Order: sequence, then structure tokens, then C-alpha cells
Amino acid sequence: MEVPNLVPTLREVLLTIPLLLWNLFVVLHLSRWTYKLVARYRGERAGVYVARKVIHFLAGGLTALLVPLVYTSPVIPVTAAMLLAVMTYLPHRRGQLMYWFQVPENIAEVYFCIVWGLLMAVAWYINVWLAIVPIFFMACGDGVTGIVRCFIYNYRNKSWYGNLAMALLCIPVGYLVFGIPGAIAGLIASIIEHFEFIDDNISVPLLSFLIILLFTYVIPIPTPTIT
Repeated sequence: MEVPNLVPTLREVLLTIPLLLWNLFVVLHLSRWTYKLVARYRGERAGVYVARKVIHFLAGGLTALLVPLVYTSPVIPVTAAMLLAVMTYLPHRRGQLMYWFQVPENIAEVYFCIVWGLLMAVAWYINVWLAIVPIFFMACGDGVTGIVRCFIYNYRNKSWYGNLAMALLCIPVGYLVFGIPGAIAGLIASIIEHFEFIDDNISVPLLSFLIILLFTYVIPIPTPTIT
């Protein structure tokens, strides 16, 4: 049996530095600039909401897409995700929120970091895209959802217009990577995001992961081919 590679290479360590700096730049600076710009014209609540989605897109989503190009082991990505979870949790614990994207009533950004890391750890030696696609649904699909809702209503809500926008992105992306199982996961993710009985930073990626895993590796659904 092949022993899994758990030792990062020097190349991976060196490439982690600009990736980490980029994520910190997005969280600490780019999202804050976005908050100020949006808040000036559409109010503070809209500014916070859009800043959160910028982090979704440019930190969580973009980094996930780069992971298979940079890493041969899940150790660094998973460790970095957990460190970012701690970094975003401590302001809640200390009562010193990063006001431009954090809100006192929930710690959704912490959940996102934890689930990001857990999916990478679990999926790595099956198929890393089993983690990347569900993370994309949450990072970019939910990001589109939030921006559409914000600019229609100017505040956070759960309008189906946002879910429609999410489905228009997630279904084709899911199909492109995993065929019919991916499209099904994209559709279900776009629906489940509407409901808040579980935070969508947990429900969307985990449910998407389980659907793709089930219908790709346990009970495979054949993807039709054009001949």
C-alpha cells in the first residue's frame, strides 16, 4: 500500500508565503476598502455584507482553486485554514471585531475556515476536487447570492433571486467537473442555502460533498456522452 505523502516540499513552503500574504491582504485590507466604498453609498450593513463576499471570492474560493496547482500534500492547506479559523475567532472571543466584515451575532466566517480545512483533509486522497467544488459553491456561489440580494434589497436577506443566481453559477460548474452528480449538488446547494436551520457555511459545502461522493463513488450516475 502506498504511503500518503504528508511532508511538504520546499517549493510548497515557499509558494505558501505569497498565498498567505494574499489571504491576509484580502481579509485585512481589500475587504475593508470594499466595506468603506459600499458603506458610503449603500449603508454600513451593505458594506459589511459585500466585504464578507469579497473574502469568500478572493480568499476562500481563489485559494481553493490554486491548491491542486501548488500542493502535493494537504498538510499546509489544512493547517493554514485552521490558523485562519483561529485568527477570525479570536476577535469574537475578545470583543474586538474586525468591524468591516465581522458581526457580533454569528461566527460564520470561522465555520467557513474550519469546513474548508476539513473538506481538504477528507477529500485529498480520494479526489481533491471533491473538496474544491463544494468550497467553490460556498465561496463563489454564495458570494454571488449575497451580492445579488444586497444590491436588490440593500440588506442581508434570503430572497430566491439570490438562490437563482447561485444556481446559474453552481450547476454548470458542478456539471463541468463531476457531470450529473456535480450538477445535482450545485442545484441542491443553491436551494439549501436559502434556509438557516444550519449555517450555510456548514450545510452548503458538506451536503455538496456528500452528494458528489455518493453519486460519483458509491452509487455512480453515468454521465451521457455525445457520440
